[in-house]
Amino acid sequence: MDTALVIGGTRFIGRHLVDDLLAHDYDVTLFNRGNHDDPFAEDDRVDHVQGDRTNDSALEAAAADVDPDAVFDCVAYYPRDVRAATEIFADVDAYVYISSGDAYGREEIPKREDETPMRPCSPDQATDESDDTYGNRKAEGDRAVVAAADRGVNTMSVRPCIVYGPHDYTERLDFWLDRVLEYDRVIVPGDGTNVWHRAYVEDVASALRIVAERGEPGEFYNVGDRRIVTLEEMVDLIADTADRDVEVVHAGPRELEAGGLSTDDYVLYRDYPHVLSTAKLAALGWESTPLEEAMARTLEEHEASDRDGSEYDPGRDAEERVLGILDTL
Repeated sequence: MDTALVIGGTRFIGRHLVDDLLAHDYDVTLFNRGNHDDPFAEDDRVDHVQGDRTNDSALEAAAADVDPDAVFDCVAYYPRDVRAATEIFADVDAYVYISSGDAYGREEIPKREDETPMRPCSPDQATDESDDTYGNRKAEGDRAVVAAADRGVNTMSVRPCIVYGPHDYTERLDFWLDRVLEYDRVIVPGDGTNVWHRAYVEDVASALRIVAERGEPGEFYNVGDRRIVTLEEMVDLIADTADRDVEVVHAGPRELEAGGLSTDDYVLYRDYPHVLSTAKLAALGWESTPLEEAMARTLEEHEASDRDGSEYDPGRDAEERVLGILDTL
């Protein structure tokens, strides 16, 4: 494969995907509306086609103009998007859809591509715009991938868990980075052993390329850090990376309630572990970045940015009340 069309490609996963493709000598074209800052605007190695991915005529024109070997769909949020794209790009060597670990419909450890069932998706859910139906819509997109493969289209799906790394506009990890950098005592909800599988963004990017090059049509591939850490271990990793001496303070539901908080107030906390098996992807030759390297790159970019994850802040005053209560116990 020599040419790649990236639908999206300027914000987070897509931005790192373009970097990865360029590093592997692909000719890259971006297709997007141009609504976000484009880090590749002045890069002569990257071509640009402006258009709305929900406009089938615009996608058809891009397909004809670019004639890509591989298509990477970073912004397919509705099943219709996938069905339309797999029709328009039916002749490419690879169409790779970014799905989600949230597409799985049953809690089990680990969630496996060929064993764990997907979420259902009703007609209303397929067009709903709320976060509540995100996983349902991604699952239906995966079913569209299977249907297209059954028609002979070379289409695959990659399912990341929680993605983190440089340029993460969601700011989920930025909250924890900021907490470690700003405070000597960091509250970790529960006993610190809860697990929400995370995936370093550069590894997601390489997974997308490797699946395009080596994956099988109609197949799904989970992607996540090969070494999984608890929430407390993640905070410790941030502190070690930042060379900060931080005390982790556990606060259970009762202690948090005394401060007017709950475990749900903390981003990246999850009661039941969310773990994806990555063996299927690893079998294609994919490898993940050591956590220490991933966190060092993430922290470096965080410190150079203005992101602080404040939208997830449960309130330091409330936390101080909780800390005061715990100090008396």
